[in-house]
Amino acid sequence: MRFRELKQQIHGLLNQDDFAASLDEIRHLPPRQVVNPLFSFFHSHNELLKWRAVTAMGHAVDRMVLEDRKEEARVVMRRLIWNLNDESGGIGWGSPEAMGEIMARNRSMAEEYHRILLSYIMPHGNYLEHAILQRGLLWGLGRLAHEEPGYVEPAVACLVPFLSSQDVFHRGLASWTAALYDYGPANTLLRKNRDDPSILTLYQDGVLQEVTVSSMASRKKDGF
Repeated sequence: MRFRELKQQIHGLLNQDDFAASLDEIRHLPPRQVVNPLFSFFHSHNELLKWRAVTAMGHAVDRMVLEDRKEEARVVMRRLIWNLNDESGGIGWGSPEAMGEIMARNRSMAEEYHRILLSYIMPHGNYLEHAILQRGLLWGLGRLAHEEPGYVEPAVACLVPFLSSQDVFHRGLASWTAALYDYGPANTLLRKNRDDPSILTLYQDGVLQEVTVSSMASRKKDGF
């Protein structure tokens, strides 16, 4: 199938109401072929399309690993990492989210790459300074933390500045992750955030939903 035809097919599937059924269809396509169309949707102005492409990327890479094609999975991860590199010339939209999604779905990929994802929030690491990109990073860290909390624990201290950020997405998403741990400096801010009625949009289970910072700061474990 030609790239344009495949892209149109996947675009239609990602926009369907029954996203679970769409994912099942995408999983039956060759994972190596679906990667490029999915990457293109990371730049979409349609937020739901972008997020569902992130989910589908997680499934595609997980399938590569399960089918003993881990090197192909590594190629995808390296491309995501490159997109976040200043030398790439781009911004890397969707890349930290996709990295978190992939690692949440496949533990072997998490074992291999979690330190790189964590480095993007560490001031002395590969810190991402773009505020909007930081939202995606915080979501990716939260996605991984809710599946494999041990992999994210070394970076909990780095969440603290985001817990009191003026950006409601920063406060909410950082709270969502920090609530999983018992870290003193974070706990103080979490208590404050549990009274914060500010609203943000969270992508979960294939849908976008409005949630409060308060509810995010009160969550201990989420299922995806």
